Amino acid sequence: MTVRVLLADDQTLVREAFAMLVDSAADMEVVGRAATGRQAVELARSQRADLVVMDIRMPDLDGIEATRLIAADEDLAGVRVLVLTTYDTDENIVDALRAGASGFLVKDTRPAELLDAIRTVAAGESLLSPGPTARLIERFLRSPAVPRPGGPDCLSGREREVLALVARGLNNTEIADALGLSPLTAKTHVSRIMGKLKARDRAQLVIVAYESGIVRPGDG
Repeated sequence: MTVRVLLADDQTLVREAFAMLVDSAADMEVVGRAATGRQAVELARSQRADLVVMDIRMPDLDGIEATRLIAADEDLAGVRVLVLTTYDTDENIVDALRAGASGFLVKDTRPAELLDAIRTVAAGESLLSPGPTARLIERFLRSPAVPRPGGPDCLSGREREVLALVARGLNNTEIADALGLSPLTAKTHVSRIMGKLKARDRAQLVIVAYESGIVRPGDG
């Protein structure tokens, strides 16, 4: 299936460069270009994009608020957001993940990596391998939030173990190996956890794991 991509960036040159790259891939197409966060939200609704490549710093409405509006819109439940940032130390990335983004990329990412990232996020996965995302979450998450209804307290002991491994960047196969499970069982646990916590994807699970204290900065 062709991935319908919406590009949101206030720099015309960046938008056009990304558009040429995305349209060069046989399995994706650009269905819209937005120069502001508000335009991104409107085009996500009108063009039925599968994925939005979202810059954080934009006029009118920034990428974080635009991501929050997209994630909160039931009609856009299937739309994924891949956040772009100039620096991989941008504190706003954590806020974007909280708002509903499924991962992030820095703008100097190699072209092939951007296309792979779009495929990964469009398929429902998250860019959460150990590295920049995990470091950002550890560095910038503030004191744990007040537990919300349906939070980690609703999870079983095994599900809390699985959640902790998801937060450390392990995929389903790695979780299965760590806990002596089959990959299918690990996948089932992750799906159930997402359902109980009403999480859109694994990025949201990482945020919950750190905010609730299930995983703490510096844990190995």
